[in-house]
Parts: sequence; structure tokens; C-alpha cells
Amino acid sequence: MSKSFTKAEVASHKDEKEGMYIIVDDGVYDISGFLDEHPGGAKILKRMAGKDATKQFWKYHGKSVLEKYGEKLKVGTLAETAKL
Repeated sequence: MSKSFTKAEVASHKDEKEGMYIIVDDGVYDISGFLDEHPGGAKILKRMAGKDATKQFWKYHGKSVLEKYGEKLKVGTLAETAKL
């Protein structure tokens, strides 16, 4: 069973000390170990750390990228929140 994160919990993971998490769709990914591997450079990943990167991710990546790297980087899912 994977861990469930709120957006606030993801937001607290925005530096290498705490781990760098991003949200893509409903998945939460720890990108801190991927910084040096990212073809676009670490800078863009650092800028998105702690945030919902869904829109930016799908703008530049296809489904195959998430299939290739997703499982090894995924640390959990985004908790559902009530929409008022």
C-alpha cells in the first residue's frame, strides 16, 4: 500500500534535505535522486519541487516517460480533498 500525501505535505518536500517531491496527476514522486539524470537539467526540477507539476510534465513528456521512471520515483499518491 502506498502512502497518501496532502498537497501541504508535498509542499514541505522542496529541498534536497527533506526530499524533493512533485505531483503528476494523482502520483507523488521523489525527484531528489533524479536531478543529475534529468535531460532538461536539475534547475527545472528544483523549481517545481513541492508543487503540482502535472501541467508542465505533460507539456514536455509523453506517457512512456512516466512508465519508464514513474515506479522507481513514486513514493505515494495524492490524498483526495473535499471540493467545496
